[in-house]
Amino acid sequence: MNFNFVEIFASFMVLFAIIDIPGSIPIIIDIKNKTGKISAGKATIVAFSIMFAFLFIGKPLLGIFGVDISSFAIAGSFIVLLISLEMILGVEIFKDNDPGAGSIVPIAFPLIAGAGSITTLLSLKAEYATENIAVALLVNMVIVYLVLKSTRLVEKLLGPTGIAILRKVFGIILLAIAVKLFITNTGIELN
Repeated sequence: MNFNFVEIFASFMVLFAIIDIPGSIPIIIDIKNKTGKISAGKATIVAFSIMFAFLFIGKPLLGIFGVDISSFAIAGSFIVLLISLEMILGVEIFKDNDPGAGSIVPIAFPLIAGAGSITTLLSLKAEYATENIAVALLVNMVIVYLVLKSTRLVEKLLGPTGIAILRKVFGIILLAIAVKLFITNTGIELN
């Protein structure tokens, strides 16, 4: 195993931005108010299990469809781009018409372990060692758990303005990440 702090930190930041647990607080609070209770432990374990499994079986699964990691990473860069535009512009591009409620659906999947985070995991595999991504994922899931446990406190601390600022800042970071993923996986060289 070759643990690399720079890779772990970079993977952590990308996953933190794409999972966007601070930006999801208003959604989580709304779901909590509608369903009565959210099990932070259950939601975190399910989300982690989905993403961890996809980290290891994602490439063979793509192989069945004849898609390589670079192609998937380029497609993922477009998804990350759209998510960043949602965050920066405050528009809704991805719509969820499923009225499911509870800790598993829609909190664990698709809010935390959604298409964006799964695509990002595969995109990161094209750049970094799997063990470094796994550590970054684990650290992110600890943060997800803590945020889910203390959603109301976080909402009070940040306030609507703080949450809006976090969404914009992480939206810009995601936009830069989308461009980097695209350039890296297409082989374009910038001078």
